[in-house]
Amino acid sequence: MHIISPSFSYTSLHHCIKLLSKTISSSSSKLPHYKTKSQFKWRTNHIFVQTNPLLSLLEAKCKYMTQLKQIHSQMILTGIFSNGFASSRLIAFCALSEKVIHCLVSCGFLEDAYKVFDDSSVRDLVSWNSMINGYVRSGRSREALMVFEKMKMASVEPDEVTIIGMVGACAQLENLELGRKLHSYFRDKCLYFSVPLCNALMDMYMKNGSLNEAKALFDTMDERTMVSWTIMISGFAKFGRLDDARRLFNEMPERAIVQWNALIGGYVQAKRSNEALVLFQEMQTMNIKPDEVTMVSCLSACAELGALDIGIWIHHYIKKHKLCLTVSLGTALVDMYAKCGNIEKTLQVFHEMPIRNSFTWTAAIGALAHHGNGHDALSYFLKMVDSGLRPDDITFLGVLSACCHGGLVEEGRKIFVQMSTKFKIPPKSKHYSCMVDLLGRAGLLEEAYELVRGVPTEANASVWGALFFACQVHGNIEMGEKAALKLLELDPGDSGTYVLLANMYVEANMQHRARDVRKMMGERGLEKIPGCSSIEVNGIFFEFIVKDKTHPQMDQIYECLIHLTGHMEIVKYFPYIRYDLLCDSDVYSAM
Repeated sequence: MHIISPSFSYTSLHHCIKLLSKTISSSSSKLPHYKTKSQFKWRTNHIFVQTNPLLSLLEAKCKYMTQLKQIHSQMILTGIFSNGFASSRLIAFCALSEKVIHCLVSCGFLEDAYKVFDDSSVRDLVSWNSMINGYVRSGRSREALMVFEKMKMASVEPDEVTIIGMVGACAQLENLELGRKLHSYFRDKCLYFSVPLCNALMDMYMKNGSLNEAKALFDTMDERTMVSWTIMISGFAKFGRLDDARRLFNEMPERAIVQWNALIGGYVQAKRSNEALVLFQEMQTMNIKPDEVTMVSCLSACAELGALDIGIWIHHYIKKHKLCLTVSLGTALVDMYAKCGNIEKTLQVFHEMPIRNSFTWTAAIGALAHHGNGHDALSYFLKMVDSGLRPDDITFLGVLSACCHGGLVEEGRKIFVQMSTKFKIPPKSKHYSCMVDLLGRAGLLEEAYELVRGVPTEANASVWGALFFACQVHGNIEMGEKAALKLLELDPGDSGTYVLLANMYVEANMQHRARDVRKMMGERGLEKIPGCSSIEVNGIFFEFIVKDKTHPQMDQIYECLIHLTGHMEIVKYFPYIRYDLLCDSDVYSAM
């Protein structure tokens, strides 16, 4: 770069600008993801810009970090930087961007921006706002608060832009108290509550869980944008107030895909997946084109309900419309097929995905574990680790479950130890429960009992329950009683523990103990809770409980159950008989 003396004529300055412009045009270190002049609100008609070529150069040609530093140096050398307007333009260029800012890039800009700002002898409101909003947009809200405090100490009066930035900082930091103070400050000043300011305040209240304050502000707005409606609907949906969210959704003058996604996602998050899929069908009838977010939410709903038919339809839609199989969408498909029991499609989609993350691998490992493919699940886990991805606690739960179902005791022990020693993930109760189950199934009851006693925090019901189940299977009455008593201590109202304990006594021919347990149940007013199951047929879900007679096809269902029971009895005594012969009614009747 050409360095020039501070004392020079306008002719020499003009020559300097020409040289600098030439340097800028040939520079190679481009500012990634940065803004061009059309995307900034520059005051190009300002007399100072028109009479100072450096500022025009900043606006017109600066696209590289090296160029920015060169212009900064020349502004210092020429003395222009001492002008408050000029320095605020440079700070704004460094700090502000009106699209999503990439954190790595913007952090570099902000450090330079703050140095410029801190060295400036004249700081106008634009400079303060530039720094505050630059920090907020980069997710560095504590630094934004620090600048705001300095601004107050400098007796600079904030404006709407300042308040919007600070409200955004409060939303990020979940600082409701400060957010309320800012709201009160603006109200006390009798300043105009613009739509952007109201939206920022509502978003802050929603993110801090103060839904009623957000709704009160929403109700006072004379003008509402799509952003206003979306903030309210998303907030209500996020916190489970889905009836309020749906009412607002129905009141909207027009709806875009964002609002549909917010409500569908809210239903899924609240485990109301049936309603999520109904809303998705309503969306289809209105010819609203779903996007990736819609597909992911609906696939999650299918996974929860086991709605394989709808999940397959969504998969076909993705293929038909050539939607990109992103990591999120692919993982949702893998998870849906896994939880709906189709292991072949699970692995097919998994291998079709161009990129996989740890959640994708975890879903595939869980599917293999659920279907009893212990060795395959363990193989996938090792491939995942070799690929450089870090497993989480859910991944380890899937692998330990696979070891449990496959009887892989040594492998399970090794992975359980590595979880805390190699991967620094402390086991949770569900991991201890899985290990106790693994050891218990293998008959290693003493080792399982010692593991239960070694839980850092007191073992919960799931851990003791796994031990109790193992004791039942292997007929260890003494240890089974210890586990059952601990379960009754943790949850004395769980009728299932009493029933299982009584059954254990019956199997051990200890009828008097079984009668005592049943008597205790009666004295405590407990009844056995009937089992419940559900099934999907042609997209319709049916739920059944023991001795249920409410279904319109009850007679056919019970007749089918009788036949199935008969088949099971035949297979028990004739294990090598062909199943297709059992399906022949004539053969079945003859037997």
